[in-house]
Amino acid sequence: MNKFVNSLFFTATLVVMVEPAAAHHAMGGTLPNTFGQGLLSGFGHPVIGIDHFAFILAVGLTAVFMPYRIFTPLIFVSATVLGCLLLVSGYTLPAVEIVIAASILLSGGLILSAHKLPPYFHSAFFFFAGLFHGYAYGESIVGAEDTPLFAYLLGFALVQYVIALATMWVVRALWTDVSFQAFKPRIAGAVIAGIGIAFLVENIEQALLV
Repeated sequence: MNKFVNSLFFTATLVVMVEPAAAHHAMGGTLPNTFGQGLLSGFGHPVIGIDHFAFILAVGLTAVFMPYRIFTPLIFVSATVLGCLLLVSGYTLPAVEIVIAASILLSGGLILSAHKLPPYFHSAFFFFAGLFHGYAYGESIVGAEDTPLFAYLLGFALVQYVIALATMWVVRALWTDVSFQAFKPRIAGAVIAGIGIAFLVENIEQALLV
């Protein structure tokens, strides 16, 4: 238990320290104007945001235990594309950052607890969370022309799917190690949950101060 608490505090401190650098905009606030710029921006957004990156890792970890492993990340990735298009089309989702932080906390908690839930629960959860993560991605591309917008969608869809699949394959490759089965995934769950706690507290504080 002490190791878990220490992991949460360490992760929360780390997130607070790196948050200014995770501005969630791969081009420093500049709107992409070409296919290449849109693609690079799409590649960068899920990686430079530690909250989004943590959730993608959680998707990959969870996919290891799903009946159709390669399709589980696709549910999340497809929802992020849809969420981005919602923002670009002028639709509004409520409490986006708070929902994103809560989704990270819940995903980490599920991995940490090792509870086996029905596949449809995870599918619905990843789709719902994906809408909000994708909506946040859209902030970097609102106002762009169709070509860089398409490239941006393609970029962040590809990078998310590759990261999730890579995570899944690494975990599966290590799964023959009994000690790994019992302990390592739970450490990852604790770290992910810690990131979720840090972002959730930060966003709740911001909402209260507005």
